[in-house]
Amino acid sequence: MKLAHRLPAYALNGATVALGIAAIQFAVGALAGPHAALLAVSGAVCASLADVPNTPARTWQRVSAAALLAFASALTVAALRPHPIALGLGIGAIAFFAMMTMAWGARANSVSFAPILSLVFSMAVPVGAQPLWEPAAWNAVGGAAYLLWALASGAFWQRRYRALALAETVQAVAELLRARAELLAAPHRPDLATSSSSTSEDAAAMQGWVKGEAALADRLQSARDFIFDEADTPAAQRDTAVLLRAIELRDLLLASRLDLDLLGAEAEGRWILQRVASALLPIALALDDAADALRQGSAPAQMAANAFDFSRLFANAPLAEGDARRRLLPALADRLQRLAAEVQRIHALLHGAHESSPLTRDELRRFVAPEGFPLQALRAHRSGQSPVLRHALRSALALASAYFIARALPWSSHPHWLVLSVAVVLRGNLEQTLSRRNARVLGTLLGCAVVVALAWALSHAWLGPVFLVAVAVAHAFVLQRYWLTASAATVMALLQSHGVDPSGGFAIGERVADTLLGALLAWGFSYVLPSWERRQVPQLVASVLKSLSDYAGHALSLQAADAVEQRFARRRAYDALGALAAALQRSMAEPKAVQLPLRELAAVLDHGQRLMAHLSMVRLTLAHRSAELTEPTLVGALGETRGALTATLAWREPGGTAATKAAPAMAADAADPADLSRLPQEPPTEQIVPWLLRRLQVLRFDARQIHTAARTALARSRSVKAA
Repeated sequence: MKLAHRLPAYALNGATVALGIAAIQFAVGALAGPHAALLAVSGAVCASLADVPNTPARTWQRVSAAALLAFASALTVAALRPHPIALGLGIGAIAFFAMMTMAWGARANSVSFAPILSLVFSMAVPVGAQPLWEPAAWNAVGGAAYLLWALASGAFWQRRYRALALAETVQAVAELLRARAELLAAPHRPDLATSSSSTSEDAAAMQGWVKGEAALADRLQSARDFIFDEADTPAAQRDTAVLLRAIELRDLLLASRLDLDLLGAEAEGRWILQRVASALLPIALALDDAADALRQGSAPAQMAANAFDFSRLFANAPLAEGDARRRLLPALADRLQRLAAEVQRIHALLHGAHESSPLTRDELRRFVAPEGFPLQALRAHRSGQSPVLRHALRSALALASAYFIARALPWSSHPHWLVLSVAVVLRGNLEQTLSRRNARVLGTLLGCAVVVALAWALSHAWLGPVFLVAVAVAHAFVLQRYWLTASAATVMALLQSHGVDPSGGFAIGERVADTLLGALLAWGFSYVLPSWERRQVPQLVASVLKSLSDYAGHALSLQAADAVEQRFARRRAYDALGALAAALQRSMAEPKAVQLPLRELAAVLDHGQRLMAHLSMVRLTLAHRSAELTEPTLVGALGETRGALTATLAWREPGGTAATKAAPAMAADAADPADLSRLPQEPPTEQIVPWLLRRLQVLRFDARQIHTAARTALARSRSVKAA
């Protein structure tokens, strides 16, 4: 148990999977012999693909789906094995149906590969050694046995997985804080909020920030799925409070970027940014301590009440007495103080403090990701424009072609290896395919070298334990280091094939040749029925504008808004910006003739992030200082700003072509953020209303900016498509 507390979730999961495979192999071997055990292990390995850290209900649905699909695939191969032409067509059909499961989104990622791996394992069994139905039957036994193991082990480790999910979320926030500090401290300052250029350094910085935000979004959702679905116990209440604080930190960190562009690029502005960066680092370290405490099941070191005091952070600022930038310094210090206060509250919760949740347990469960595989999800993918349908057709053609090509090769004794090589490399988009291609080739070469060394140095009795280690490594590192997964999977596949057909040897040379050829085939088939990112740009931009408009409607209200709907609107806005950023990143690997317009869409992302930051700042101010915000002028300004944003961010599709509606002329009081003369004289800690009024004016200005950026990006995207 002490060792388990030191392992990250993916390593603990990998070790648990390997232990389950070993138990099934031992049990079936003792009852039916070693050959039956190897066949059952094939089904267990396929089912184990869907066994990732999860709640018992999700584990049941995903592992059972993987086991059923693996059995159906094995049964299909058994029926068609005597007929090579029919088998090739059957491989294409299996690939098509396997990839169509992606219609259910991320929940089907690990399920979709189970039938592909099952057909490879089934083809590895030599014909005539046993009745054709026997491999499929043992496949079903192994899959069912592994389902029982997954449910039992998942229930056993549930508390640990929950703690690790929360710790990883807190750690992701800390990493994002450090990333922000590094951006602010960089000499060329490639911060999205302070640079309008599109240099390669800026693009790299943007990609790094986007990856950090994507990682945080994934971990937040994983933690929601574990924690919000718990029974309402004291431990669950504490975990919920910590998670809600981490979500709030995300908003505060986004808001911390505001107004930094007003500091300028001179030495004085650089000095202030360096001070902000230096203040973010100890806050990140305090979050690291909280994450470590969550992993270890203990409380972090006691934090002093005055651990963070930023009142004199800018005391020696090299600014002239009348420099308008001085008015910003109290606001920057106040934002840092808010960040630190949230971290201190997390530490207090870990020391036993109680905090009531703003949402009931039933309301929290609405934020848990949907589960299950409803058939109506397939309806949206009946069109030939659907990326899922196109990838399913592409995969069917690729895997069937790989089988027929393999049969024509001089070393046609193992056609399943070429099928497997194509299957693991060919992804739904070109960026992932290229990444998998390189990692797969490297991993296969390393794995083959390992098997050669093992076969020479170890006796046959040691190959079983090596196989189990390979299973653990391949399962654990699939999302962390795919080259390592590819290496371990190669070892696993070679040992499994050798176990069911010892007379075939290891055939290392054939394996390497098949991998190289498979990588080339997968690369080539990436251009068959391609789903270039430009196809979905109008929908992505529309989603960004609509979600920002919806969030603005909830954020710009003095009345207590529906907490659930406000949080849903905020999450949809984050998700829409994340989806656009991911599409832009994937497009950079596509042919230049079809790539998305980088500069224009980066501007949409930048202005979208700025708008989100402004809205978050207004929402936080209205929530924390409502007693001071009773002036009729402010109430009217909030209503006018809501109306202005609704009109500016409106969306129309005239004539079937996506475009933004012509925005109304920008109001005369929509402040240019670069106009320092509009900064209020008093700091926000003393007079918040003037600062909030200015924030509303800047909101209207930035809404117009994102409208213009979106219109420009769409026009540029359409011109690229036409060309």
